[in-house]
Amino acid sequence: MDGTGDSDRGTTERVLTLLGLLQQRRVWTGPELATRLGVTSRTVRRDIERLRTLGYSVDANQGAGGGYRLGSGQDLPPLLLDDAEAIAVTVSLLVGAGDAVTGSGDAALRALTKLDRVLPSRLRHEVRALAGSVESFGGTRTPVDPEVLLTLARACRDEVEAGFGYPSEHLIRRRRVEPYRLVASDRRWYLLSYDLDRDDWRTFRVDRMTDVSARTWRYQPRPAPAAAAYVQEGVASRVYTHRARFLIHAPAATVRAQIPASAAVVRHRGDELCEVRSGADNNLDRVLLHMLLLGHDFEILDPPELAQRCHALAQRLLIAGATISPRPGLEDS
Repeated sequence: MDGTGDSDRGTTERVLTLLGLLQQRRVWTGPELATRLGVTSRTVRRDIERLRTLGYSVDANQGAGGGYRLGSGQDLPPLLLDDAEAIAVTVSLLVGAGDAVTGSGDAALRALTKLDRVLPSRLRHEVRALAGSVESFGGTRTPVDPEVLLTLARACRDEVEAGFGYPSEHLIRRRRVEPYRLVASDRRWYLLSYDLDRDDWRTFRVDRMTDVSARTWRYQPRPAPAAAAYVQEGVASRVYTHRARFLIHAPAATVRAQIPASAAVVRHRGDELCEVRSGADNNLDRVLLHMLLLGHDFEILDPPELAQRCHALAQRLLIAGATISPRPGLEDS
Protein backbone atom coordinates (compact mmCIF):
# COMPACT_ATOMS: atom_id res chain seq x y z
CA MET A 1 0.00 0.00 0.00
CA ASP A 2 1.17 3.56 -0.60
CA GLY A 3 -0.95 5.05 2.15
CA THR A 4 -3.28 7.03 -0.09
CA GLY A 5 -6.33 5.38 1.45
CA ASP A 6 -5.30 5.87 5.06
CA SER A 7 -7.82 7.37 7.45
CA ASP A 8 -7.18 10.71 9.14
CA ARG A 9 -6.64 8.83 12.41
CA GLY A 10 -4.04 6.50 10.87
CA THR A 11 -2.23 9.46 9.31
CA THR A 12 -2.21 11.29 12.64
CA GLU A 13 -0.68 8.32 14.43
CA ARG A 14 1.90 7.78 11.71
CA VAL A 15 3.00 11.45 11.61
CA LEU A 16 3.48 11.41 15.39
CA THR A 17 5.51 8.21 15.14
CA LEU A 18 7.64 9.71 12.35
CA LEU A 19 8.30 12.80 14.45
CA GLY A 20 9.36 10.58 17.35
CA LEU A 21 11.75 8.59 15.14
CA LEU A 22 13.39 11.77 13.85
CA GLN A 23 13.95 12.81 17.46
CA GLN A 24 15.56 9.50 18.41
CA ARG A 25 18.67 9.77 16.24
CA ARG A 26 20.38 12.26 13.98
CA VAL A 27 19.79 10.78 10.51
CA TRP A 28 17.33 8.25 9.04
CA THR A 29 17.30 7.01 5.46
CA GLY A 30 14.00 6.87 3.59
CA PRO A 31 13.97 3.04 3.43
CA GLU A 32 14.71 2.83 7.17
CA LEU A 33 11.76 5.06 7.99
CA ALA A 34 9.51 3.18 5.56
CA THR A 35 10.40 -0.12 7.26
CA ARG A 36 9.80 1.24 10.76
CA LEU A 37 6.45 2.79 9.77
CA GLY A 38 5.31 -0.13 7.61
CA VAL A 39 4.68 2.07 4.55
CA THR A 40 6.37 2.88 1.23
CA SER A 41 9.11 5.45 0.69
CA ARG A 42 6.56 7.54 -1.22
CA THR A 43 4.35 7.72 1.89
CA VAL A 44 7.39 8.70 3.98
CA ARG A 45 8.10 11.59 1.61
CA ARG A 46 4.48 12.78 1.90
CA ASP A 47 4.61 12.59 5.68
CA ILE A 48 7.89 14.51 5.73
CA GLU A 49 6.18 17.23 3.67
CA ARG A 50 3.29 17.24 6.12
CA LEU A 51 5.70 17.80 9.02
CA ARG A 52 7.23 20.68 7.10
CA THR A 53 3.77 22.14 6.52
CA LEU A 54 3.17 21.87 10.27
CA GLY A 55 6.26 24.04 10.85
CA TYR A 56 9.01 21.48 11.47
CA SER A 57 12.30 21.87 9.65
CA VAL A 58 13.23 18.47 8.20
CA ASP A 59 16.44 18.39 6.14
CA ALA A 60 16.95 15.84 3.35
CA ASN A 61 20.48 15.04 2.13
CA GLN A 62 21.28 12.87 -0.89
CA GLY A 63 24.16 10.45 -1.40
CA ALA A 64 26.18 8.27 0.96
CA GLY A 65 25.43 9.05 4.59
CA GLY A 66 22.44 11.10 3.57
CA GLY A 67 18.86 10.89 4.80
CA TYR A 68 16.29 12.82 6.80
CA ARG A 69 16.99 14.73 9.99
CA LEU A 70 15.33 17.43 12.07
CA GLY A 71 16.73 20.87 11.42
CA SER A 72 18.33 23.04 14.06
CA GLY A 73 16.18 24.82 16.60
CA GLN A 74 13.67 21.98 16.90
CA ASP A 75 14.30 21.17 20.58
CA LEU A 76 11.73 22.68 22.94
CA PRO A 77 11.57 22.61 26.77
CA PRO A 78 9.11 20.24 28.47
CA LEU A 79 5.56 21.55 28.79
CA LEU A 80 4.49 21.96 32.41
CA LEU A 81 1.26 19.91 32.46
CA ASP A 82 0.34 17.34 35.06
CA ASP A 83 -0.78 13.90 33.92
CA ALA A 84 -4.51 14.61 34.06
CA GLU A 85 -4.13 17.88 32.13
CA ALA A 86 -1.98 16.28 29.45
CA ILE A 87 -4.41 13.40 29.02
CA ALA A 88 -7.42 15.73 28.79
CA VAL A 89 -5.75 17.93 26.17
CA THR A 90 -4.56 14.92 24.19
CA VAL A 91 -7.97 13.25 24.09
CA SER A 92 -9.59 16.46 22.84
CA LEU A 93 -6.98 16.93 20.13
CA LEU A 94 -7.13 13.30 19.03
CA VAL A 95 -10.86 13.51 18.44
CA GLY A 96 -10.45 16.81 16.59
CA ALA A 97 -7.57 15.49 14.46
CA GLY A 98 -9.86 12.90 12.89
CA ASP A 99 -12.88 15.15 12.50
CA ALA A 100 -13.28 15.92 8.81
CA VAL A 101 -16.79 17.29 9.35
CA THR A 102 -15.86 20.38 11.34
CA GLY A 103 -12.76 21.12 9.27
CA SER A 104 -10.64 21.33 12.43
CA GLY A 105 -8.51 18.29 11.62
CA ASP A 106 -5.40 20.11 10.35
CA ALA A 107 -5.37 22.58 13.24
CA ALA A 108 -5.79 19.76 15.75
CA LEU A 109 -2.94 17.81 14.15
CA ARG A 110 -0.67 20.86 14.30
CA ALA A 111 -1.43 21.28 18.00
CA LEU A 112 -1.03 17.56 18.63
CA THR A 113 2.41 17.40 17.01
CA LYS A 114 3.53 20.42 19.03
CA LEU A 115 2.19 18.83 22.21
CA ASP A 116 4.11 15.66 21.40
CA ARG A 117 7.34 17.64 21.11
CA VAL A 118 7.10 19.43 24.45
CA LEU A 119 5.64 16.76 26.72
CA PRO A 120 7.98 14.95 29.12
CA SER A 121 9.06 11.59 27.68
CA ARG A 122 6.95 9.56 30.15
CA LEU A 123 3.78 11.32 28.95
CA ARG A 124 4.75 11.35 25.28
CA HIS A 125 4.43 7.57 25.22
CA GLU A 126 0.89 7.81 26.60
CA VAL A 127 -0.03 10.41 23.96
CA ARG A 128 0.92 7.94 21.25
CA ALA A 129 -0.98 5.18 23.01
CA LEU A 130 -4.12 7.27 22.71
CA ALA A 131 -3.34 8.25 19.12
CA GLY A 132 -3.52 4.64 18.00
CA SER A 133 -6.57 3.69 20.02
CA VAL A 134 -9.17 6.42 19.45
CA GLU A 135 -11.60 6.93 16.56
CA SER A 136 -14.60 9.24 16.25
CA PHE A 137 -17.71 10.25 14.34
CA GLY A 138 -19.19 13.44 15.82
CA GLY A 139 -18.72 16.33 18.26
CA THR A 140 -19.92 17.14 21.82
CA ARG A 141 -20.20 14.08 24.07
CA THR A 142 -20.89 12.90 27.62
CA PRO A 143 -17.84 13.53 29.89
CA VAL A 144 -15.95 10.48 31.16
CA ASP A 145 -13.02 9.98 33.51
CA PRO A 146 -9.81 10.60 31.50
CA GLU A 147 -8.03 7.97 33.59
CA VAL A 148 -10.58 5.40 32.40
CA LEU A 149 -9.95 6.43 28.79
CA LEU A 150 -6.22 6.12 29.29
CA THR A 151 -6.54 2.69 30.93
CA LEU A 152 -8.63 1.43 28.02
CA ALA A 153 -6.35 3.06 25.42
CA ARG A 154 -3.33 1.35 26.99
CA ALA A 155 -5.14 -1.97 26.92
CA CYS A 156 -5.96 -1.46 23.22
CA ARG A 157 -2.36 -0.56 22.48
CA ASP A 158 -0.78 -3.36 24.50
CA GLU A 159 -3.37 -5.96 23.39
CA VAL A 160 -4.16 -7.07 26.92
CA GLU A 161 -7.49 -8.11 28.41
CA ALA A 162 -9.59 -5.57 30.30
CA GLY A 163 -12.33 -5.94 32.88
CA PHE A 164 -15.09 -3.68 34.19
CA GLY A 165 -18.50 -3.68 35.80
CA TYR A 166 -21.40 -3.07 33.42
CA PRO A 167 -25.18 -2.85 34.01
CA SER A 168 -27.16 -5.81 32.66
CA GLU A 169 -30.77 -6.65 33.58
CA HIS A 170 -30.71 -4.28 36.58
CA LEU A 171 -27.47 -5.86 37.87
CA ILE A 172 -23.82 -4.87 37.58
CA ARG A 173 -22.00 -7.77 35.98
CA ARG A 174 -18.26 -8.14 35.54
CA ARG A 175 -17.26 -8.24 31.87
CA ARG A 176 -14.02 -9.65 30.46
CA VAL A 177 -13.04 -8.31 27.05
CA GLU A 178 -10.29 -8.02 24.50
CA PRO A 179 -10.34 -4.24 23.85
CA TYR A 180 -9.85 -3.12 20.26
CA ARG A 181 -10.69 0.59 19.86
CA LEU A 182 -12.18 3.54 21.73
CA VAL A 183 -14.75 5.34 19.56
CA ALA A 184 -16.17 8.81 20.24
CA SER A 185 -19.64 9.47 18.82
CA ASP A 186 -21.36 12.85 18.79
CA ARG A 187 -22.78 12.00 22.23
CA ARG A 188 -20.71 9.37 24.05
CA TRP A 189 -17.52 7.33 24.28
CA TYR A 190 -17.69 3.64 23.37
CA LEU A 191 -15.33 0.68 23.57
CA LEU A 192 -15.36 -1.82 20.72
CA SER A 193 -14.12 -5.12 22.10
CA TYR A 194 -14.45 -8.88 21.87
CA ASP A 195 -16.58 -10.12 24.80
CA LEU A 196 -14.93 -13.30 26.09
CA ASP A 197 -18.05 -14.49 27.92
CA ARG A 198 -20.42 -13.86 24.96
CA ASP A 199 -17.84 -15.00 22.38
CA ASP A 200 -18.70 -12.11 20.06
CA TRP A 201 -17.96 -8.46 19.31
CA ARG A 202 -19.70 -5.99 21.63
CA THR A 203 -19.94 -2.23 22.04
CA PHE A 204 -19.87 -0.77 25.57
CA ARG A 205 -20.59 2.77 26.74
CA VAL A 206 -17.57 4.02 28.68
CA ASP A 207 -19.67 6.25 30.95
CA ARG A 208 -21.53 3.15 32.22
CA MET A 209 -18.36 1.26 33.18
CA THR A 210 -17.23 0.87 36.79
CA ASP A 211 -13.98 -0.48 38.30
CA VAL A 212 -12.15 -0.48 34.98
CA SER A 213 -8.88 -2.38 34.99
CA ALA A 214 -6.41 -3.85 32.52
CA ARG A 215 -4.74 -7.24 32.97
CA THR A 216 -1.25 -8.33 31.99
CA TRP A 217 -2.65 -11.27 29.99
CA ARG A 218 -2.03 -10.58 26.30
CA TYR A 219 -4.41 -11.79 23.63
CA GLN A 220 -3.93 -12.72 19.98
CA PRO A 221 -5.69 -10.04 17.87
CA ARG A 222 -8.71 -11.29 15.88
CA PRO A 223 -9.95 -10.01 12.51
CA ALA A 224 -12.00 -7.03 13.63
CA PRO A 225 -14.71 -4.86 12.06
CA ALA A 226 -14.01 -1.24 11.18
CA ALA A 227 -14.39 0.33 14.61
CA ALA A 228 -16.07 3.67 13.93
CA ALA A 229 -18.46 2.25 11.32
CA TYR A 230 -19.38 -0.73 13.52
CA VAL A 231 -20.09 1.42 16.56
CA GLN A 232 -22.02 4.01 14.54
CA GLU A 233 -24.25 1.37 13.01
CA GLY A 234 -24.82 -0.19 16.41
CA VAL A 235 -25.66 3.13 18.07
CA ALA A 236 -27.87 4.26 15.22
CA SER A 237 -29.79 1.08 14.46
CA ARG A 238 -28.63 -2.27 15.80
CA VAL A 239 -29.32 -1.48 19.47
CA TYR A 240 -32.98 -0.58 18.83
CA THR A 241 -35.87 -3.00 19.30
CA HIS A 242 -37.50 -1.84 16.04
CA ARG A 243 -35.35 -1.11 12.97
CA ALA A 244 -36.05 0.36 9.58
CA ARG A 245 -34.38 1.04 6.24
CA PHE A 246 -35.29 3.81 3.82
CA LEU A 247 -34.21 4.73 0.31
CA ILE A 248 -33.88 8.53 0.19
CA HIS A 249 -33.91 10.40 -3.11
CA ALA A 250 -31.07 12.73 -2.22
CA PRO A 251 -27.23 12.53 -2.11
CA ALA A 252 -25.73 10.84 0.95
CA ALA A 253 -23.72 13.97 1.86
CA THR A 254 -26.91 16.05 1.93
CA VAL A 255 -28.73 13.61 4.20
CA ARG A 256 -25.74 13.14 6.53
CA ALA A 257 -25.77 16.88 7.13
CA GLN A 258 -29.44 16.62 8.23
CA ILE A 259 -29.22 13.60 10.55
CA PRO A 260 -26.98 13.27 13.64
CA ALA A 261 -24.41 10.49 13.25
CA SER A 262 -25.75 8.72 16.34
CA ALA A 263 -29.34 8.74 15.01
CA ALA A 264 -28.91 6.87 11.73
CA VAL A 265 -26.47 5.25 9.33
CA VAL A 266 -26.44 6.88 5.88
CA ARG A 267 -25.02 4.82 3.00
CA HIS A 268 -24.25 5.96 -0.54
CA ARG A 269 -26.46 4.32 -3.17
CA GLY A 270 -25.80 6.58 -6.16
CA ASP A 271 -25.29 10.24 -7.05
CA GLU A 272 -28.88 11.11 -6.09
CA LEU A 273 -29.77 8.19 -3.79
CA CYS A 274 -28.81 6.99 -0.33
CA GLU A 275 -29.98 4.40 2.19
CA VAL A 276 -30.81 5.37 5.78
CA ARG A 277 -30.85 2.82 8.59
CA SER A 278 -32.37 3.83 11.90
CA GLY A 279 -34.64 2.51 14.63
CA ALA A 280 -36.63 3.08 17.81
CA ASP A 281 -37.32 1.33 21.11
CA ASN A 282 -41.12 1.73 21.06
CA ASN A 283 -42.46 2.07 17.50
CA LEU A 284 -41.23 3.49 14.22
CA ASP A 285 -43.77 6.32 13.84
CA ARG A 286 -41.28 8.92 15.03
CA VAL A 287 -38.58 7.64 12.66
CA LEU A 288 -41.11 7.75 9.82
CA LEU A 289 -41.96 11.37 10.63
CA HIS A 290 -38.25 12.26 10.77
CA MET A 291 -37.81 10.87 7.26
CA LEU A 292 -40.77 12.98 6.14
CA LEU A 293 -39.31 16.13 7.69
CA LEU A 294 -36.04 15.72 5.76
CA GLY A 295 -37.93 17.12 2.79
CA HIS A 296 -36.90 14.45 0.26
CA ASP A 297 -38.88 11.77 -1.52
CA PHE A 298 -38.24 8.38 0.07
CA GLU A 299 -39.25 4.72 -0.07
CA ILE A 300 -39.61 2.20 2.75
CA LEU A 301 -37.29 -0.77 2.26
CA ASP A 302 -37.89 -2.57 5.53
CA PRO A 303 -39.94 -3.63 7.47
CA PRO A 304 -42.93 -4.22 5.15
CA GLU A 305 -45.50 -3.41 7.85
CA LEU A 306 -44.07 0.11 8.12
CA ALA A 307 -45.69 0.86 4.75
CA GLN A 308 -49.08 0.26 6.38
CA ARG A 309 -48.20 2.71 9.15
CA CYS A 310 -47.19 5.19 6.44
CA HIS A 311 -50.65 4.92 4.83
CA ALA A 312 -52.35 5.32 8.24
CA LEU A 313 -50.31 8.43 9.09
CA ALA A 314 -50.97 9.87 5.63
CA GLN A 315 -54.70 9.45 6.16
CA ARG A 316 -54.54 11.20 9.53
CA LEU A 317 -52.57 14.08 7.98
CA LEU A 318 -55.14 14.39 5.19
CA ILE A 319 -57.96 14.57 7.74
CA ALA A 320 -56.04 17.11 9.83
CA GLY A 321 -55.44 19.28 6.80
CA ALA A 322 -58.98 19.11 5.41
CA THR A 323 -61.07 22.30 5.41
CA ILE A 324 -64.07 21.83 7.73
CA SER A 325 -66.71 24.11 9.20
CA PRO A 326 -65.84 25.56 12.62
CA ARG A 327 -67.32 23.62 15.49
CA PRO A 328 -69.75 25.32 17.89
CA GLY A 329 -67.87 27.21 20.56
CA LEU A 330 -64.63 27.34 18.51
CA GLU A 331 -65.49 30.43 16.46
CA ASP A 332 -63.38 33.54 16.94
CA SER A 333 -64.89 35.72 19.68
